[in-house]
Amino acid sequence: MALGFISILLTSCVNSSGGLDTDETLQSSWVRPDDPQEKIGAKEHPIVVAKYGGVYKDIKAERLIAVIVGKLVAQSEDPARVYKITLLNSPEINAFALPGGFLYVTRGLLGLANDSSELAAVIAHEMAHVSSNHAIIRREKQNSAKIGEQVVTDVLEGSAAGQIALAANKLKLTKFSQDQELQADTIGIRMAGRAGFDPFASERFLKTMDAYRKFLSGGKDFDDTDNFASSHPSTPKRIELARRHARNFGSPGVGSRDRERYLQGIDGLLYGNTADEGFVRGQRFSHAGLGVTFEAPKGFVIDNQSKAVLVSGPSDIATRFDATVVSTRTALGEYLNSGWITGLVDETIREETINGLPSATAVARGEGWRFKVRVIRNDTQVYRFITAAPLTNTNLDAVSRRITESFRILSEQEIGNLKPLSIKIVTVGNDRQEGALITSMRGSSNPAELFRLINGLQPGETVSPGQKVKIITDRP
Repeated sequence: MALGFISILLTSCVNSSGGLDTDETLQSSWVRPDDPQEKIGAKEHPIVVAKYGGVYKDIKAERLIAVIVGKLVAQSEDPARVYKITLLNSPEINAFALPGGFLYVTRGLLGLANDSSELAAVIAHEMAHVSSNHAIIRREKQNSAKIGEQVVTDVLEGSAAGQIALAANKLKLTKFSQDQELQADTIGIRMAGRAGFDPFASERFLKTMDAYRKFLSGGKDFDDTDNFASSHPSTPKRIELARRHARNFGSPGVGSRDRERYLQGIDGLLYGNTADEGFVRGQRFSHAGLGVTFEAPKGFVIDNQSKAVLVSGPSDIATRFDATVVSTRTALGEYLNSGWITGLVDETIREETINGLPSATAVARGEGWRFKVRVIRNDTQVYRFITAAPLTNTNLDAVSRRITESFRILSEQEIGNLKPLSIKIVTVGNDRQEGALITSMRGSSNPAELFRLINGLQPGETVSPGQKVKIITDRP
């Protein structure tokens, strides 16, 4: 849960020579005034940077990206194109492109990839979007879709027929996006293979991303094959097509992975959330700036988002945590009943104390759902927990109580002990096998699975002496 955004911008420009040029502002010379695509990208650039937590400054990582992009540009359909690369300070696993050669990669994606060829596969995919003008075409389609939505809203006024029409409109736009993604996969794999990278890296990284998503969800398996609203084709389909395109270059083993250089480039990279966003350590969320902490029940998953912390559990039960400022002259019961919660049942409001702090709780109801709301005050700061569950779930009160009663103020020593996580590259020795490496991992309630995921280890595969691997730690 972020308290603010980093405002300094740092963008790297790369061309086919692999040269890297950086500045703390987006240089006007990088944007040709006669190019409408670059104008669009330049206009949206600061919005993207703000949304994804600012720019992450790491010269090693930037040079690593620059070398990869330089090789790809030389094999692209437009080798004269200059690309503006931005490394975003976000733990999300993401990469995307804007018109005019604006490319974005999150540090979270760098941490998950395992070699240069995997990062090349991702970047080549985004470069393909640029060269194919997908962003421009998508903008035109979206504008058309928005006009269609407005007509439907005006004429049908939210009727059932109107909802069906909107769904059909969205389906057409999404299908177009899926076609774009598959086209970008094809062009990207061809570009990366011609540049000398392992063409099977795309298939490999798609599998890693899918496994990581399941890991973050607590082991739940997602079947996205029937999700027409997805902006990307289903993962199994993309993996199969990626494998098929890679085979045009030969059997697995062709091309360079360049793992050694890649690991050197991400050594020391920040992993997970920054101090401003708070830290998730296993089942506990702590925020040094706010000086608070709470714990989620076993089997629940904590998702620290930019505006709130979400705690998800079995049987569709979940809790949202955030904070706001409320005058000390306003009683907590009065605040609960001030209209910010729809469906609040007035007679359920109760004022009490949680770990020495003033608190109030109430019940709210919605169609098919029941909510338990609790607010806790520390001076003018009011912390809000909203736990939701279907009417058929009888664990709402117990889960709400378990989470909210664990809320407390951190001591100065505890705040001082909160350190951000980073990726550290270590060499496996005869006296340092996988078990010891897993023990050194921090920031996860399942360190063994996370260790295998971030190192791309397949089932049954083990580490070997002399092998370089990633660990996640809060220690130097």
